[in-house]
Amino acid sequence: MDLTEKDVFGVDAAASLVKNLRGTFATGKTKSYEWRVSQLNALMTIITNHEKDITDALQSDLGKPVMEAFISELSLFITSVRFTLKGLKSWMMPEKVKSTVTSFPSSAEIVPEPLGVVLIISAWNYPFLLSLDPVVGAIAAGNTVVLKPSEVSPATSALISKLVLQYMDGSAVKVVEGSVHETTALLEQKWDKIFYTGNGKVGRIVMAAAAKHLTPVSLELGGKCPAFIDSDIDLKVAARRIIAGKWGLNSGQTCISADHLYTTKSFAPKLIDALKSELNKFFGSDPLKSEDMSRIVNDKHFARLRRLLEDEKVSGKIVHGGELDEKNLKISPTILLDVPEDSLIMNEEIFGPLLPIITIESLQEAFYLTNAKDKPLAAYLFSNNKKLKEEFIENVSAGGLVINDVGLHVCNPHLPFGGVGESGIGGYHGKFTFDAFSHKKAVLKRVFFGDASIRYPPYTPGKLKTMRVLLSDGFFNMIREFFKA
Repeated sequence: MDLTEKDVFGVDAAASLVKNLRGTFATGKTKSYEWRVSQLNALMTIITNHEKDITDALQSDLGKPVMEAFISELSLFITSVRFTLKGLKSWMMPEKVKSTVTSFPSSAEIVPEPLGVVLIISAWNYPFLLSLDPVVGAIAAGNTVVLKPSEVSPATSALISKLVLQYMDGSAVKVVEGSVHETTALLEQKWDKIFYTGNGKVGRIVMAAAAKHLTPVSLELGGKCPAFIDSDIDLKVAARRIIAGKWGLNSGQTCISADHLYTTKSFAPKLIDALKSELNKFFGSDPLKSEDMSRIVNDKHFARLRRLLEDEKVSGKIVHGGELDEKNLKISPTILLDVPEDSLIMNEEIFGPLLPIITIESLQEAFYLTNAKDKPLAAYLFSNNKKLKEEFIENVSAGGLVINDVGLHVCNPHLPFGGVGESGIGGYHGKFTFDAFSHKKAVLKRVFFGDASIRYPPYTPGKLKTMRVLLSDGFFNMIREFFKA
């Protein structure tokens, strides 16, 4: 059965697929360290042998320049695989933990075990990285996997399907292409984990489908990520970093790009001038012709962004850019000043090259405004003020925070990446991806000597008195000191 043929893949085909993968998992082969390493090495070989094919597909789907494709997708994927290969053996080891007086004598450990058969549904904006990075953790944890790439980036989806079939264990790792029909058929099945990257609307559909089978989910969603700009900064460096995080990657089609900026009314003109100056250096006087800017992914998303700009409530608010090239699906870097809070652009995730700047009396006020809304996937502060940094960390709730840059936390495999509230459930990257696809199994080991009659009937006042003594701090400290000696 060709799983890429959309006319044949329905509920029955999905059920058969899951059944076969359960059969593979039942053999136990995916649990071995050797199998896991072989599949991780296969993923690395895909990059080594097909870098140009990958960058060509990303160019076809999103107009990504080769350098941008390497920085934002290939390099992060290479880092992920290498980091996992380096740490895998230790991650697989049982974690020894302390025992308690209640279970004495005993030993205890936490054993990571694979969940089983997992479904990964990925997004279109970083279609290579967001498809295969979760697969790294899923196979590292010893699972069998079905990957559903996004149909919105068809060239990359087709390439991934072809390369996975060519290089990976086809009995354990499958790719299903298609759109809503295929995804719906997959969601009808019972999985041991579903990992979804995308928007909140579809995230709710995924979660509802998972609930029918009590399937755990990881939801990597989005949200309106704010950036707070203080005045005591290196303005040129800050402007460059804001631009790199907003327009330099995917024309703002990034879930962790700065959705909007907050700054004081007195500082806003300086910030806007700095952004204009650096934008001109990055993309020239006619950014629509720049070869260093990605395009909007398709007509539908271009029309959505145009609708945000044509909202009558933002009329006259554009202070830079605003040019549109519908034929080539490009929009110039656009800055808007003080758009109303009830405008469309302030109530939808922008996911494009439009950047509202909102002026406020103080950044603390902006913290309050942010916390009154849905929790974002990320939030950013540009400041040299130590107290303000502490207030930001203490008071702003988001999936992740970055101070004096935009989006760089995604590059650190030692940090979990994920949302909170409306911006997602669960985290991944590095060992956190391994953990996301593992069950932490509690194991307690005892021997037959040292059996205490106190735990068994008949229950007597003397046994209760002894139990109170055993649970007292004094007795516990005495036991602890004994074993230290």
